Amino acid sequence: MTTFGWGTTGEEATAAFAQHIAGRTILITGVTPGGLGLETARVIALRDPKLVILAGRSTEKLQQAEEDVKKAAPNVSVRQLVLDLGSLKATRIAAEEVNNWSDVPSIDVVINNAGIMATPYALTADGIESQFATNHVAHFLFTQLLMPKILASGSGARVVNLSSSGYKGGPVRFDDYNFDGGQKYEKWASYGQSKSANVLYARGLRERYGNKGLQAYGVHPGAIWTNLGHHAKDDLRAMGFMDEAGNTVNSERLKWKTLDQGVSTTIVAAFDPSIADQSGAYLADCQVEETQEDWMQDPEGPEKLWKLSEQLVGQEFPAPA
Repeated sequence: MTTFGWGTTGEEATAAFAQHIAGRTILITGVTPGGLGLETARVIALRDPKLVILAGRSTEKLQQAEEDVKKAAPNVSVRQLVLDLGSLKATRIAAEEVNNWSDVPSIDVVINNAGIMATPYALTADGIESQFATNHVAHFLFTQLLMPKILASGSGARVVNLSSSGYKGGPVRFDDYNFDGGQKYEKWASYGQSKSANVLYARGLRERYGNKGLQAYGVHPGAIWTNLGHHAKDDLRAMGFMDEAGNTVNSERLKWKTLDQGVSTTIVAAFDPSIADQSGAYLADCQVEETQEDWMQDPEGPEKLWKLSEQLVGQEFPAPA
């Protein structure tokens, strides 16, 4: 990992960890064509995994995703999973489907990649602000419902949560996660809340399941232009990171990565054996990085988030004995 950095590509990272990918079962959420999730699946598929599970909202896009993965690795085993993270009911249905796959007794790595960014204020059908609901709460429920299969893979199972340097935009608002019904809503503070939650959830997983061999990490992939940024174009133009024609602009403050470069840190978090003793860490540019904000230093943060998440999904997930 020490030789990896900002410009490392996903293909370079999977080549380095090929022996840790071969024969393993990996589930990736948010495999939209042109996005980080599908690129992550593609570079993993090159290294002979046992199975790659592609999870996404649309059967049409899932079919396209599978075709793209098999174009890169024709012999890879792929399974599609319809997963709508905007609904806790739909999330439960997806998890139940996976748990009923008798031919998939264990899952070695879960990559919680799906997300939305800087969207207008909206509540899901469950009454939860949409960025927090999609980026964290539904992923929490989905992962916890799959935990028996994750732990069944034995020591070294991993959960990777796609966070962002956007976590600096704000803490988890434990007492007002819905921004006073939208009256106090600010899209970047909301995004920051969800991205802070992604890291705190990784730390919560470490605390509850570390003694069972589970490792968990939060990841900042870098600045990569995908459809995720649709609602952020005006802001990016105002900051000089995008021109009027919608083209990305590099500057001293921000340098855009390619899609392939954007998945390398996820690959490190998912497979690098050298970080096994740093579970709960936040990674950026393929390296472990400290989170400096006060709310990320609060030792009670992971537990407070866990309790709030249980409350929101209506189910408790106590630490195993």
